[in-house]
Formats: sequence, C-alpha cells, structure tokens
Amino acid sequence: MFIAVVCDFSNDDHKNIISDLLLQYGFKRMLKNCFESTVITDTQLARLKMDIDRETDSYDSIRIYQYPMENTLVISEMEHKKWRKLKIVM
Repeated sequence: MFIAVVCDFSNDDHKNIISDLLLQYGFKRMLKNCFESTVITDTQLARLKMDIDRETDSYDSIRIYQYPMENTLVISEMEHKKWRKLKIVM
C-alpha cells in the first residue's frame, strides 16, 4: 500500500515532533511537509494516527492518502482534532 502524508502545522514544535514521528515509522521526506511510505501496515497506520493525535492541537491539519486499499483511494484528514475519511472507488 502506498501512503502519503501531507502536513500543515500551527508551530515549529509540532512540525519537528510529527516529522520525527513519521521518520520513525519508516516514512521518507519527499518535500518540506510531505512524507511517503510503501512499507507501513494497517496496524502501524492506526497506531500512527493515535500518535499524531496526541502530539497535535486543533490548529494543525494533516492528510493521509492511502492507495490501493480495497481498490479505493482513501483520504483521511485530521482537522480541528477530528479525523474524517473519504473513500473514492476506482
């Protein structure tokens, strides 16, 4: 599964913490606030979302793009400390 994470942080502390966290999970930094992985599992992704939730506040915004997942593109977005999921069937 291919996963891309795009982040918009309210401050540099959150940026540094989440960037380090993503690198610990095996993501590679592709752009300033964009990370990609092809090796993370569903279980690790669920744990990553919980870890991200702990380290961010309501001013941070994070999007996670997953493909393929049951022949769909899944976009998970954390905004205002709430996760929302959008599924697009291919």
